Amino acid sequence: MSTAAREKPGVADAASRIGAGQGLSDQADGGLQRGLKNRHIQMIALGGAIGTGLFYGSATSIGMAGPSIILAYLLGGVVIFLIMRALGEMSVHTPVSGAFSHYAFANWGPFAGFFSGWNYWFNYIAVSMAELAVVGIYVNYWMPGVPTWVSAAVFLVLITAVNLVNVKAYGESEFWFAGMKVVAIIAMIGLGAAIILSGVGTSGGATGISNLWAHGGFFPNGVWGMLTALVVVMFSFGGVELIGVTAGEAEDPRRTIPKAINQVVYRILIFYVGAIFVMLCIFPWNKIDAGGSPFVIIFDRIGIAGAATLLNVVVLTAAVSAYNSGLYSNGRMLYSLSRQGDAPRYLSKLNKSGSPYAGVLTSSAVTAVAVLLNFLFPGKVFLYLISVALIAGIFNWSMVVITQMKFRRRIGAAEVEKLGFTMPFYPVSNYIVLAFLAGVVILMAFLPDFRYALYVGPVWVAILYGAYRIKTSAAARSSVSG
Repeated sequence: MSTAAREKPGVADAASRIGAGQGLSDQADGGLQRGLKNRHIQMIALGGAIGTGLFYGSATSIGMAGPSIILAYLLGGVVIFLIMRALGEMSVHTPVSGAFSHYAFANWGPFAGFFSGWNYWFNYIAVSMAELAVVGIYVNYWMPGVPTWVSAAVFLVLITAVNLVNVKAYGESEFWFAGMKVVAIIAMIGLGAAIILSGVGTSGGATGISNLWAHGGFFPNGVWGMLTALVVVMFSFGGVELIGVTAGEAEDPRRTIPKAINQVVYRILIFYVGAIFVMLCIFPWNKIDAGGSPFVIIFDRIGIAGAATLLNVVVLTAAVSAYNSGLYSNGRMLYSLSRQGDAPRYLSKLNKSGSPYAGVLTSSAVTAVAVLLNFLFPGKVFLYLISVALIAGIFNWSMVVITQMKFRRRIGAAEVEKLGFTMPFYPVSNYIVLAFLAGVVILMAFLPDFRYALYVGPVWVAILYGAYRIKTSAAARSSVSG
């Protein structure tokens, strides 16, 4: 064990408990069941990442960057890949549920574990609220008279029920949820390519790709427009890190986690960049508004029979799928926090199916605030929610990258040599990622809809620190009295 680890009792104790991570791959984390196969893990990550960020939020980012949004997605995708490799290195070595919190606790210290776990939970509460906030908008495409909060409430109850069954059943449901939107995106890209090349299904001829520069150029709002759009783009990529949370329930984590990470990142890049590219080619970027899903609006205006209705089914499924993944993640994170003593004991309870039902129900109850927000501010809460989710996500990603550096120092050079799945270009890549994330925070200050999250962030850190101090003081008093 490194000198740094010996100097910090919390780190040393945690490190001694997990050892080198050996012997963990064949048994579930606590009472959780290892029922997730590689296809489940990939679709859970895809389900978490391909949601409102692409199908709804892309209208906002396109308005900021124009066609250059394609470059923003490519740049953001590279950074997310590096973050995932940092997480994957630790997940393969020590595959446990609640990855972020556990690794921070073991390699950085008790407060880092406490903060990382609760912050990730908070992050996905905000993400889940954002997903529910737009469900009603999609439902209104068919039933404009139904209040958006009613739709949010219905899907809240349905998805909570799904998350209370055993993990294999959950994995199957998310596999088909996510699979539906993946197939739809591929079909949409194919149909879009046909329109670009031949104009099939439209009254005009082939559109070609001139829309990429015909309306103000590829950078209609300059490079600055592309850079500011990175703020919305990075929210879109949130959810890929769910792969780390699934490590505690993966059948063979040392084989499935590396495979899932490498495959899911480039697939998301293809889906995002491919879908956005096609959309911008067949329809002028400056005629896309933020009043609904740009995909549905475009195919509706082009006039392809049935295409818009089908796409609305897809975007609704995408939002529900992303919420499904978020609730899964939150339930497991509270379970992990409870087991390491950073959350109430009742949150570590499992039902007969092996689902952390206490964590799921608690997370679902808090997410129900989205129903209230939809009732009070229908159609106005999405950007505020994603801004809060983004600042929490940046905290999480930064801690993953820093924790991975501390992880390497803790296990030592000899153990690092044995790692079968590593962070490329370490440690230069770590510093590049941290600089990029700091840049995104700075960019948020220039966007009114995101700026207020910069005030929420420090307040949230202070709240967590205060909660941690109260917890440790209570534990100390209990120890003395005992």
